[in-house]
Amino acid sequence: MYTQERTAMANLVVGGPVAVNSYDNAIVAALVENRPVMLVHAFNGGYLRPAELKAESHDKGIQLSTTLDPATKDEQGHLWYITPGGFFGQRPLYFLESAAGQAKPKPADAAETEAGRGDDGTPKPQRRRVTAHQEAPKSTADTVQVGLPGKVGDKWRGKNGAAEDTQLWVVTVTPWGGITFVPITHPDAILGFKDHAVTAGSEARLTYNWGGDFTGTVINTFYPRLPSEWNVPYHHVFT
Repeated sequence: MYTQERTAMANLVVGGPVAVNSYDNAIVAALVENRPVMLVHAFNGGYLRPAELKAESHDKGIQLSTTLDPATKDEQGHLWYITPGGFFGQRPLYFLESAAGQAKPKPADAAETEAGRGDDGTPKPQRRRVTAHQEAPKSTADTVQVGLPGKVGDKWRGKNGAAEDTQLWVVTVTPWGGITFVPITHPDAILGFKDHAVTAGSEARLTYNWGGDFTGTVINTFYPRLPSEWNVPYHHVFT
């Protein structure tokens, strides 16, 4: 895709039947290495950002911005983590977590560290997650919120008592090198935009996935971009 050759990842399959190709190093970084990426829209080149960047905000949604302003960059409002969150059958599930408003956890005490935490003993940062509404994608309840599991509104908590129910997403690699997000609570829906408008300031919503599969359409596809290459052309040019 670009001028330089990328490491071939042809045998790596992430989230679906489509293999990650050599030009998808940002997808590998996001899903395997858990590095923060920009989620650039396939249609107009805008990027996703939380409507509110402050850590104490848990009831605001996501919007599409077409200009990366200094304030957003300083607050890391343009960066997202796609964090593993278990499995749905054999399909891996992920949390979409904002790098903006990241809360520092309390230091672990000696006893807790000695007991083992399954990692290096360091508590992981608390990140606000993208949460789907229980009744989405109905016209008045198809929005999304960015917040911690216990801080989002009641209708954004899982029906079965597990707050994470409404925060788990199927992440599927599309044949054209993008990724699509499908909430497990609404498998017939997909992360898109209100009224399918993908202009600057558009509000992210859950919309019906009229395509009927997990790859979505261009209007619901995003290209992960590493912070160092966020301004690299996102569309594929076939010659």
